[in-house]
Amino acid sequence: MRNQLWMLVVAFIFLLIPKSYAQVLPHSTKDWQLADIPPTLMQVKQDEAIFAPIAGEMKAVAELYAEHGFYLYSPAGDYRPMQFGNDYAYVNVDAISTQKPRLAPVDDRLNDLNNPIYDYLLTTQNTPVYRSAKESNQPIAMLFSNLRYPVLDRMIKTEKGGQKIAWLIIRLGDRLGYIKLADVEMDKGIPILTYHHLLRNSENKKFQHTSTTTSVEAFQTQMNYLKQAGYQTLALEDIEGYLNKSVNLPAKSVVLTFDDGLKSVYRYAYPILKNNQQQATLFVISSRVKTIPQKWSPDGLQFMSKQEIKTSQDVFNIQSHTHFLHKLDYRNSPILFSRKEHTIFLDFQRSMRVLQKFEPNQRYLAYPFGGFNQTAMIAAKQAGLGLAVTTIQGKVHLGDNPFALKRLYALKTDPIEKFAQMVGNSGDEIINQNIVVDR
Repeated sequence: MRNQLWMLVVAFIFLLIPKSYAQVLPHSTKDWQLADIPPTLMQVKQDEAIFAPIAGEMKAVAELYAEHGFYLYSPAGDYRPMQFGNDYAYVNVDAISTQKPRLAPVDDRLNDLNNPIYDYLLTTQNTPVYRSAKESNQPIAMLFSNLRYPVLDRMIKTEKGGQKIAWLIIRLGDRLGYIKLADVEMDKGIPILTYHHLLRNSENKKFQHTSTTTSVEAFQTQMNYLKQAGYQTLALEDIEGYLNKSVNLPAKSVVLTFDDGLKSVYRYAYPILKNNQQQATLFVISSRVKTIPQKWSPDGLQFMSKQEIKTSQDVFNIQSHTHFLHKLDYRNSPILFSRKEHTIFLDFQRSMRVLQKFEPNQRYLAYPFGGFNQTAMIAAKQAGLGLAVTTIQGKVHLGDNPFALKRLYALKTDPIEKFAQMVGNSGDEIINQNIVVDR
């Protein structure tokens, strides 16, 4: 009874304590919610360049024009973030005016800001962004050259003189912007190039008639072209972001991939790419990684050793080309087609575990011999992969199935003009037919 009375007294005293003293901060922040602070309509004092990450590199991407309002978020250090394409750009806080913008955004009467992104435009030059779909209006900003920017809508506007002008509608600084279609190109897709084996012309005795053996001389010329023409070599992580609309990429983009993990790639491709400061993805057959480096021989297909893979990781991102599934059956068909989903899933997981010793983030797969079906795609997704590439030829486009991505073959016999058209944004896709694969 005494204990019960004491507990009642304690409870009564606790009720008398002011709430400011009685409250106890929770030990976990799991249920906390950040305040959704809306951006503020602001203007720059004078025309001002802004910066944004483009495929992982911070670059000047646009110029905002004074007196036009853009929605800016709370300062992060010396900069204020603003919406830019699929991500954010940054404006120096010292460049921002405290005065109310003289020219506010045009009302979004058709709710275009909430349209889903349906395409990308490519800037091939500095490109004006207008306040509305009128040439007579002053531009609100200038997008710099070599950008891939998301498009919300497209419209045809008839001018007073009867001239019809096609316009693209974009979102910039959480307001609408308008770009003349004639000033830009529409995105024709990103090329993923496929390579396997490299040999010098003078030493190639056994692989002269296979499409997947590239001459060192041709490869050097192709890589030098990409560098001189201003192409940025992307990681597959960038392609994932391109498809799910979460990153900004340059107009001149290309992805380099190497299948199998052959020693010739380490011997020849690695130093060329390193010298050019280019990156690539190396799809490794994890069961064929050598413990000790093999003595070089140009007359057979040799595989990289553990040390060679580790050494080359400043250029190559190591991803899976399966573990035991890189084989053909008696009908010369990939054995993956005859395997059940669970067996494929286990092989994918085993390969990923082996390769995690080199690259912990195993997200991407190249199907053996390019062979895949619905079963393989389901197994890849269940294994935790984000993308898978095939040997079906073509570029990657917005809306493509991430587990059935196309690639392109550049042959050693292709003149550099053809290669340039293949990786460029031309209307017609350049595809090499009748590929003969090394066995």
